[in-house]
Amino acid sequence: MRVNPNPANDILAAIQQTQATEQTALQELSSGKRVNAPSDDPAAAANEMRNQASESRIDQYLQSVSSMQSQLQTADSTLNSMVTTLNQAVSLGVEATNGTLSPSNLQQIQEQIQGIIGTAVQLANTSYQGSYLFAGTETNQQPFTQGASGVTYNGNDGVNSVAIADGRNLQSNLPGSQLFQQSGSDVFGSLQQLSDALQSGDQNAISTATSAISSALNYLSGQRVFYGNALSQLNDDQTNLNQETVNLKAQDNALVGADTTQVATDLSTAETAHEAALAAAAKILPQSLLNYLPTN
Repeated sequence: MRVNPNPANDILAAIQQTQATEQTALQELSSGKRVNAPSDDPAAAANEMRNQASESRIDQYLQSVSSMQSQLQTADSTLNSMVTTLNQAVSLGVEATNGTLSPSNLQQIQEQIQGIIGTAVQLANTSYQGSYLFAGTETNQQPFTQGASGVTYNGNDGVNSVAIADGRNLQSNLPGSQLFQQSGSDVFGSLQQLSDALQSGDQNAISTATSAISSALNYLSGQRVFYGNALSQLNDDQTNLNQETVNLKAQDNALVGADTTQVATDLSTAETAHEAALAAAAKILPQSLLNYLPTN
């Protein structure tokens, strides 16, 4: 058997190797990943980068979905309040048609209708995070103003849409002109019509105006279906996006995740080997250094 006459280099190499193995194992345990640099596994690192880009994109979609959910809920809640307000107006109109009220009583009801018009305008001007919900695409423009000639719409008929998945956009609003001033279902026009009829005391006009408000009320209630459907779609999209995130993270773990049980075993083995190498060095290296001492 051939004996290495100079084992120092081998021992030093063993020490470096076991130390490197320890460091690698410690890094994998700390990060939970077996690939901590592209050089560890170039193919896996490249795939992980693509997954991370997808995860980042999905996170943005989830943020958009969450914001859109809150916006749609605010809009639907506002329309619910508008429906309640119109129901009050209908009740007042019905009360005014019983034929027994005095001009003073009709005047009081007319003042209440004027208050309802103001409330309806405030509701139609609802904003969410600084953007008006019912202004079409003119979200920075207050959509409705109340003047001597009635209520004017200042928005447009456009609709907004939001990207909520790759290749998928969802409409996020209905314009105020469609909701509140649709021909035959004009919320503000019918309310003003009732106010004028009460002012004149014309019972037939009061009855006609009350029917017009009822028509606007029924139409507006039907428009709320848009918000319910949109919220339902968003809930489905949110579920799908969350599941996609889970799938991508599972792929990441399969690509670069460390087997912590195996890594812990490797670390223990490396530590044992490293201690053995150090012990061998302590015995052999001092003796080897004697070979370099000068002799007399």
